[in-house]
Amino acid sequence: MREKKMPVGIDDFAKIRSGGFYYIDKTGMIKELLRDWGQVNLFTRPRRFGKSINMSMLQSFFEIGTDKSLFDGLEISKESELCEKYMGQFPVISITLKQVSGFSFEEARQQLYSVITEAAEQLDYLQESEKLNARDKRKIFELSEGKGNQQEGLRILSRMLCKHFGKNVIILIDEYDAPLQKAYENGYYDDMVRLVRQIFGYALKSNESLYFGVLTGCMRVSKESLFSDLNNPTLYTLLDDMCDEWFGFTDQEVKQLLEDLNLGEYYDITKDWYDGYRIGSTDIYCPWDVINWCRQLLLSSDKEPKNYWANVGENDTVYRFVEMADDSTRYDLEVLSEGKTVDKTLSFEVTYKDMYSRIDNLWSVLFTAGYLTQRGRNPDGTWKLAIPNKEVLRVFGEQVRKWFLVKIEGGLQELYKAFDAGKADLIEKCINEALKESISFMDGGNSEEQKESSYHMLLIGMAQGRPGWIVKSNREAGKGRADIILINRLINLGIVIEVKHTNDDKKLSEKAEEACQQIIKMDYNEYFLGFKISKIEEYGIAFCGKECRVIKN
Repeated sequence: MREKKMPVGIDDFAKIRSGGFYYIDKTGMIKELLRDWGQVNLFTRPRRFGKSINMSMLQSFFEIGTDKSLFDGLEISKESELCEKYMGQFPVISITLKQVSGFSFEEARQQLYSVITEAAEQLDYLQESEKLNARDKRKIFELSEGKGNQQEGLRILSRMLCKHFGKNVIILIDEYDAPLQKAYENGYYDDMVRLVRQIFGYALKSNESLYFGVLTGCMRVSKESLFSDLNNPTLYTLLDDMCDEWFGFTDQEVKQLLEDLNLGEYYDITKDWYDGYRIGSTDIYCPWDVINWCRQLLLSSDKEPKNYWANVGENDTVYRFVEMADDSTRYDLEVLSEGKTVDKTLSFEVTYKDMYSRIDNLWSVLFTAGYLTQRGRNPDGTWKLAIPNKEVLRVFGEQVRKWFLVKIEGGLQELYKAFDAGKADLIEKCINEALKESISFMDGGNSEEQKESSYHMLLIGMAQGRPGWIVKSNREAGKGRADIILINRLINLGIVIEVKHTNDDKKLSEKAEEACQQIIKMDYNEYFLGFKISKIEEYGIAFCGKECRVIKN
């Protein structure tokens, strides 16, 4: 099975099935959807959780003229009666709104209309239909030219397809809420809500040609603001058992994938980093992470896990959450960083417009977006929320550090003066005062290496805040690599810092002294040969939680 390729960035079902890519079978979703469907079905899942590939799979299954061999050997092929009745039996309109954006409402509206225009262009064959009259064909042509009644475009196209094929239409809308997110960010949210509400109302409610519709998105936008024109869409949220296993990979699927690729030895690390999500009653891995991780293991000598999911989108929501946190919320973050749960009320009526209005809303947003997951419900209706895995823990740690550095920026001048004066006691005092404002994510990770790296990056961030300092990290020096090198050209001062971590505060002095001895033993100060440095100072800095010890050679 090692010849199978990982479908990184490919969300076209037919391309994956025909192109020799590894596919984890999610076609069981079709049976469950047909068994329990409403006329309008809304699935909310975090980004990169397989929404687009599943929408492509639905299109390939239902669309008239489909290549039925794409489903050979898959779970749905065992349902012979269902396949005979539904496979390749419906006209399908499939669109994605993920790229609809713009700095102004007019720009975004034109991009949204262009999606409808593209859908109309794909129906050029209807110009030859004997079942459509000249007026029908003119409407399709106008839409394909970017003209006509764009707001009613999806309903018009549905009606034309229904007349041509004699069957009602399935409408698939992927990433339905993407235009609303961009609209909020750029200040035209209310206008975009009105426009999308009109388009969806025509397509999904006032549409006699509709068989059923499926929408996917990251957030369930409040029905009062968007779905007021629809008759109670059937919702499949992160808390629902129905269809809970069809987005993301289950533990058994990941085990099988790793075995098929002869990567079974990496199961534990894969689970630690990319599992941990709970959708309904099913434990789920982030599929984007797993696919990228397996590709890395197959093609690279680098076997260290990466933050794949976190790096494909902005993490501003986490930063804003940390920035807004009061003392109570920062205590909750401390608890989460220790792998424990916090009890919170979740609301699925939050709009993009309201998401930052209260810290309580942000708990729900972080959950919906995949930064938090649930570990069960309490008798009072609150949910036990947790950080799902090591990848997301690192995201929180990075954002906490960013917030922390901004928060203490004004107080760093005393630290810089202490380094200039070479006073270890003052350096220690300044760092300890800063650490009092920190959150335990500074001490992130399980291994000593990870913990040291966390404090290492913290010191780097603090040092980079001073104009005129040259800051180097993990540079070759003497017989090894020095943790931190600082050069103050104004006073020709060179500084070497070695960072250590301990879980025992009684050993802080011992660890700091160990760091000092390492600097001497490894001749790290040789880094400054060739520089016009008149003075070199060496510091060992040891950390334990929110306390540090600084010793100078």
